[in-house]
Amino acid sequence: MTAATATDIEQVVAELRAGERFLLTTHEGPDGDALGSLLALHAILTQLGKDSVMFLGAKEFPLPVEYRFLPLTDVFHEPPVDLVDRTLVFLDCGNIDRIAADFLHQQNGRPVLNVDHHHDNTRFGTVNVVDTAASCTAEIVYGIAHRLGAEITPEIASALYVALVTDTGRFSYENTGPAAHRMAAELIEAGVDVHDTYRRLYERVPIEKLRLLARALEAIETYDDGALAITYISAVDYAASGAEEVLTEGVIDYVRSLEGTQIAAVVRDRTEPDGAARKVSLRSTSPVIDVSAIARRHGGGGHRAAAGFSTDLPYPELVASLRAELAGRG
Repeated sequence: MTAATATDIEQVVAELRAGERFLLTTHEGPDGDALGSLLALHAILTQLGKDSVMFLGAKEFPLPVEYRFLPLTDVFHEPPVDLVDRTLVFLDCGNIDRIAADFLHQQNGRPVLNVDHHHDNTRFGTVNVVDTAASCTAEIVYGIAHRLGAEITPEIASALYVALVTDTGRFSYENTGPAAHRMAAELIEAGVDVHDTYRRLYERVPIEKLRLLARALEAIETYDDGALAITYISAVDYAASGAEEVLTEGVIDYVRSLEGTQIAAVVRDRTEPDGAARKVSLRSTSPVIDVSAIARRHGGGGHRAAAGFSTDLPYPELVASLRAELAGRG
């Protein structure tokens, strides 16, 4: 996959200019890029006089602690009554199956805009902007804002910065290029408070999260000379630490940091009664291992270096499966 063409981007811009009513959404279990892109494009369209609504399923709330400061108070949890008249905009969503709401799978002849940077995006929209060269979906939204002539207000800049800083791993991942740093500088000039954003994302941690993290670190297992590092966060761990499942955000980064690790994995029990029993987060530190390919084989997806999936497989079978994937180099 390559970068999106100028024609792709101009088609999306034309649809956003021409349309009057929009519904914006993103994938289940939204991360910082998903939420920041959602908020930013909503604010951009509203600034331009458009009727924009955001949709996230009620099961996504409460959000992970890191993102609860984001102004998502006016999000729809049910389809608006005029849904059939709205252009659908999917942000940071590589596959329509990552949207749990069935009503969003029905296009009914209306425009569907798919704005994303995942290399395995299935291009399910009527118009697709899939820029795999972008560090995050927010980088694409930022470019769209300029083409639309929108003012990058402090509110918009802050949402975009949250997306940028989280999806680049605080500017440490391989997807961090010159464009990401230039964008960061411009967002700071537009009013982002870097210190306050960092504090809100990374330094306002409840004690329950640290207790859960301690249990997760203690449970790390390594296989194949350390090439696979994995930990399992069980329902027992939630109960013992007093933590909710949403407090598992970020645990994978500690597992990934182990020296010699090529695939890092966090397996966590689900606390919701619906859906699969477990979720698996994957990270790759090897340029030859594509964890999104592993995730796709289990019904998930993501990036080459960061992906995930849901499963009912017991933990020992998951370990065996990941060891087999490592032996086959992902």
